[in-house]
Amino acid sequence: MTINTIRYTLPAGLQSAVDDALAAWTAKDGTRRLWAGDSTLWTGADEAKWLGWLTITADMLTQMEALTAFAADVRAAGFEHILLLGMGGSSLCPEVLRMTFGVVPGYPELHVLDSTDPVQVKAFDDAVDLSKTLVIVASKSGSTLEPNIFKQYFFARMVETVGADRAGSHFVAITDPGSKMQQVAESDGFRYSFYGVPTIGGRYSALSMFGMVPASAMGLDVRRFLENAQAMADACRADSPAQNPGVLLGLILGAAANSKCDKLTVITTSEVYDFGAWLEQLVAESTGKIGKGIIPVDREYLASSEVYGEDRLFVYIRASDDQDEAVTALEAAGQPVIRIDLDDIYTLGAEFFRWEIATAVAGAVIGINPFDQPDVEASKIATKAITSAYEQDRMLPSMLPILQEGGISLYADTRNEAALKAAAPETLAGYLKAHIDRLTANDYFALSAYIPMNAENEAALQQLRHFVRDRKRVATCLGFGPRFLHSTGQAYKGGPNTGVFLQVTCDDALDLPVPGQLYTFGIVKEAQARGDYEVLAERERRALRIHLSSDLASSFDVLTAIFSDILADEA
Repeated sequence: MTINTIRYTLPAGLQSAVDDALAAWTAKDGTRRLWAGDSTLWTGADEAKWLGWLTITADMLTQMEALTAFAADVRAAGFEHILLLGMGGSSLCPEVLRMTFGVVPGYPELHVLDSTDPVQVKAFDDAVDLSKTLVIVASKSGSTLEPNIFKQYFFARMVETVGADRAGSHFVAITDPGSKMQQVAESDGFRYSFYGVPTIGGRYSALSMFGMVPASAMGLDVRRFLENAQAMADACRADSPAQNPGVLLGLILGAAANSKCDKLTVITTSEVYDFGAWLEQLVAESTGKIGKGIIPVDREYLASSEVYGEDRLFVYIRASDDQDEAVTALEAAGQPVIRIDLDDIYTLGAEFFRWEIATAVAGAVIGINPFDQPDVEASKIATKAITSAYEQDRMLPSMLPILQEGGISLYADTRNEAALKAAAPETLAGYLKAHIDRLTANDYFALSAYIPMNAENEAALQQLRHFVRDRKRVATCLGFGPRFLHSTGQAYKGGPNTGVFLQVTCDDALDLPVPGQLYTFGIVKEAQARGDYEVLAERERRALRIHLSSDLASSFDVLTAIFSDILADEA
C-alpha cells in the first residue's frame, strides 16, 4: 500500500533549522523513544499515560466484526438520519468524514451537533425526523457539559416522538469505560455502548471508536480506511527521521515554530476542505501552552504573497489540482510550503495518523506536553461558576457595556477598556479601529463567534477576517463558539500572547430549555462566552466583545461598512 507523498520547499534559514532538528532527533534516538512511550522525550510529566493512539489502528482492525454488525443493524432498523452529539475530539473527525464522503447510498445521513446556540440546536432538531433517527452521544469522560445537555434535550424529544419505552433504542453511547455516560446509557436502555481507550485523549481519538463508529453507521469502508492508517503507522516507525513521514512533518512544524514561523496555514483542495477543522484542533490544543505553540489558520482564502508575513508555514493537502497555481506562486515568492498528495480520499485515514505523530513530535521539539490542555479546563471552570451563579440567583451577573451604538454593544475588562479609551474616540468605529490597530507584525487576529454556525454568518465573518488579513498583513482565525473552546481556545489562552481577539455574541432569536436544569441553552452559551472572555482577560490578552442584535444580517451590514472604512487607508 502506498503512502501519501510529502514534499516541501523552505527558505534557507528555516531549512537549516529543520536540518538541525533532524540531526538532534537522530542523536537522541527520538523515534524509538516515542514508540517506547518515553515521557522524557517531552517534559517528563504524564505523557506516557496518553499514547494509546500509537497502536489504535491495529486494535480497531480487530473490531471489524462488531462494527460491521452495528452498521448492518442500523440499516436494517430503517434509520434515515444519524445525529451525533459531541464536542471537539468527539465530533470533529465525524464531521470531516461527513463533509468528505457525503451521504453513502443506502445508509443514513450523518449530522453533527457541536453548538449550544439555541437557534442551531433547534435547526438540527428540525432537520431530522426523530422517529427515523439514531442519536450517538459521544463523550470520553461522560462529564462534558455540552454532550450531556444535548443528550437531555434530544432524549426528552425522542420520548415525545416515539414514547418512553422506545426512546433508548434510538440512542448509542461512545464513551470511556466506567464513565458517567456509560451509567446513563445503561439506565436509559441505549441500543449500543461502544468504549474508547482511556489512554487516548480526545483529540487523538479519530481512529478509535469515536471516529469509526459514526464512520461505520454512515456506510464507509472502515476496513479500507483503517488499513490506510495502519500503513502510515508502519511507515512512522522508520528510524531515519528523513524517511519517516510523520516524524519528518513534526520536525518541520516544531523547527518552524521555534523559528517564529508559527502560523500553520492550512490549504486544501475542495474534496477534503473540512480536514482543516480537525487539524486545527489537534495542533492548537496540543501545542499552544506555557507561552509557546503553533497557531493554525484554517479556511483563509489564498491571496497574493504580499499579504503574508514571515511567520507563515503553509501546508497544502491535495486531492486534485484546484489550488496548484496559487500554491506554486507562494513557493516562487519564497514562502515555506509543505505539500501532501492524497492518492484518494480513503487515504485520509493515513493523514489522521500522520498528523497525530507529527503533532506529538512537534511538541517534543517545542518543549511542551502535547497531551494536556490546562487552559481549556480554565474556561470550563469559569463557565461552571457563571452557570452556578445563574442557578442560585435565577439571573446572570450584570455586565455594563463600554459603548452602545445603533443596537450594537461593546464590552471589555478594565485593562482592555483603558487601552481602547486612551487610543480612540468613544464611538463604535473608533473603538474597533483602535482594537484592530493593536495588531503588529507576527500577530494574529481571531474572530470568536458565539452565533449560529451557518453559511450566511460564516460568509459575513469571513469577509471581516479578510479585510483585516489583507490590510494588516497578519494571519487571521475564525471560530464558532463554543466548539472552538475545545479546539483553538487552548492556544489562544495558553500559547504565545500574539493574538488580538474580537468575540462576537448576539441576542438569541429563540431559546430552548435544558430538561432537568434551571438554565437554558441560551444561558449556557452566554456563560461560555463570558467564561471564555474572563480567561482571555486573566491571561492579559488583547480582547474585545461585540454584541449584536438578533437581526444578524443588519448587524453585519453595519460591521462590514465600518471595517471597510477603518481599514481603507491601510497599505
